[in-house]
Amino acid sequence: MTDVTSGASTVPGAKIEPSLHRVMGPWLLLLFIVGDILGTGIYALTGQVAKQVGGVVWLPFLIAFVVAVVTAFSYLELVTKYPRAAGAALYTHKAFGIHFVTFLVAFTVMCSGITSASTASRAFAANLSGAFQLNLESGIGISLVGLGFMALVAIVNFRGVGESVKANVVLTIVELTGLLIIIFIGLWAISAGQGDVSRITQFASTPDSSIFWSVMAATTLAFFAMVGFEDSVNMAEECKNPSGIFPKVLLTGLFITGAIYVLVSISAITLVSPADLGEGETPLLKVVQAGAPNFPLWIFGFITMFAVANSALINMLMASRLVYGMSREHVLPPIFGKVHPTRRTPYLAIGFTTLLAFGLILFVGEVPALGGTTALLLLFVFTIVNIAVLILRREKVEHEHFRTPTFLPVIGAISCAFFAGPWTGRDPVQYKIAGVLIAVGVVLWIVTVLVNRATGVTEKSDLSALGGDGPVN
Repeated sequence: MTDVTSGASTVPGAKIEPSLHRVMGPWLLLLFIVGDILGTGIYALTGQVAKQVGGVVWLPFLIAFVVAVVTAFSYLELVTKYPRAAGAALYTHKAFGIHFVTFLVAFTVMCSGITSASTASRAFAANLSGAFQLNLESGIGISLVGLGFMALVAIVNFRGVGESVKANVVLTIVELTGLLIIIFIGLWAISAGQGDVSRITQFASTPDSSIFWSVMAATTLAFFAMVGFEDSVNMAEECKNPSGIFPKVLLTGLFITGAIYVLVSISAITLVSPADLGEGETPLLKVVQAGAPNFPLWIFGFITMFAVANSALINMLMASRLVYGMSREHVLPPIFGKVHPTRRTPYLAIGFTTLLAFGLILFVGEVPALGGTTALLLLFVFTIVNIAVLILRREKVEHEHFRTPTFLPVIGAISCAFFAGPWTGRDPVQYKIAGVLIAVGVVLWIVTVLVNRATGVTEKSDLSALGGDGPVN
């Protein structure tokens, strides 16, 4: 049995393992959540959303926010009920108790981290080219810089990077500064009579589809900007009184980021037409150029690159450690569980996840496809989490915890499944990318099962230990 307050074992005679240090109060947790959600999505995909819906670019972000909040209520019940650092894999394991299903959820989370990091690498390359006027060729040049950037991330990952709350505070301030600059430029331009505010109510002409389905398709892409909030559940063991502070702090963080995204969208579309905003991979750089032509563009470009670079690093750290954890649980080949004797990092897991990212950058490349695939993978996970809440209602715990109204997980499961479906107009290539990634995992899992049977090794009984962090956008 585990003491939910301390996290230490209370079984008589059992070896007492040290628990994580509870250092995070409400303010540090709020900064962590806001910093996790802010990132590549809004910096890179605003233009692509505008291309699909026109001037009402803010609407898909608002709908994505509502879906995220509904799902957040499910996470709130589960994290306060099971305040452990394992996330969706833990909830899946407790609800269904099927090792393969738990593996699929954990591997899907890992894949979403790689697609998110690949999206960030493209955004990094595009903003580097735009801010410093390098005029890289949009195809090969951006891909090569993206590959070089991902290789650098792998080197840093190999050397070993400790994530700390202080580092996240710095990251959050930098990301927030960039978005506040956009909001300020937009408000200043509007007050000076510049731009066209009337655009914010104009839908794009949709000769082949209705306005409704155009908005739904754009929302599937905008949802990428709202992922990241689920990472906070992995901080449960390091928070003071998680059952007490999590509900207020998580919802506050979501409302802050939702408001920022809507204001950024309005500022962007007021200053730049939907057609121009949708061209290229640096939409917010165009907003700075249009609204404040004298503002040093390289400063905003640097802010953007710093934000997406950290997103990529955190996601690749998560992905490699998740592969390492699954190897240790004997559900992936044991070779990925090897640790470098000097650096003490899972170097083969890092190499494997980096190669997957290289393949995505080379053979997929485009930011919408990568970002959309990240959202697709997470929507599947969120659907399962919403269902898990309802299943786990039959399991009682001794401590008090948050309980979400029953209708919200139902709505959450239906809405997440809806936005994961092809009827929304989602690009079919996203299903192909997700399918290939999951197929790689299933093949590795089958190989591992066969090797385990041949060597007499069995899977460990508690796959929830491989939970890991989810992707940040």
